[in-house]
Amino acid sequence: MPQTFTLAELAAAAALLRAGGVLAYPTEAVYGLGCDPHDRAAFDQIFALKQRPATQGVLLIAADFVQVERYIDFAQVPDTVLNEVRASWPGPHTWIFPRSAAVPDWVVGAHAGIALRVTAHEPAAALCRAYGGALVSTSANPHGRPPAKSAQTVRDYFGDTLAGLLDAPLGAQDRPTTIRDALTGAIIRA
Repeated sequence: MPQTFTLAELAAAAALLRAGGVLAYPTEAVYGLGCDPHDRAAFDQIFALKQRPATQGVLLIAADFVQVERYIDFAQVPDTVLNEVRASWPGPHTWIFPRSAAVPDWVVGAHAGIALRVTAHEPAAALCRAYGGALVSTSANPHGRPPAKSAQTVRDYFGDTLAGLLDAPLGAQDRPTTIRDALTGAIIRA
């Protein structure tokens, strides 16, 4: 079984991430799988766990705007757009931005932009603060199966193949966050 952490053990969970481990953690509606976005080996582990094509890309979740700003190509983002997005954060809103050179190619897959969220869900935000940066966030489930909504489902799905699990409450959302294009406002995932 994965090493299980409580909210009182966030420093140990963050250490697992820094050491290249994949951690399942609660988000606004479902458990997510996370890792250091700059660690290609850890990222590849997530796609092996999910049995999903890496071309689909993932989003990054963070505790505050400072943790995501390095990934945005601000030269392509009008101030009005940036102000609208920042007014929605922290919150259950994922926005796709033009990406900066700091975004590893493997994070976005076949996509041109980078999907980012500054979460208001305290367990996920606390994990990002303990880790010290944005984390990969993709639903904790094998491809084609429903996203895990409990720590037990995470264990059932992945067993010993998953390094760590932050066992903490989910947020109050009934489904994963809406994803919108920051520049056009188009809804990518409702």
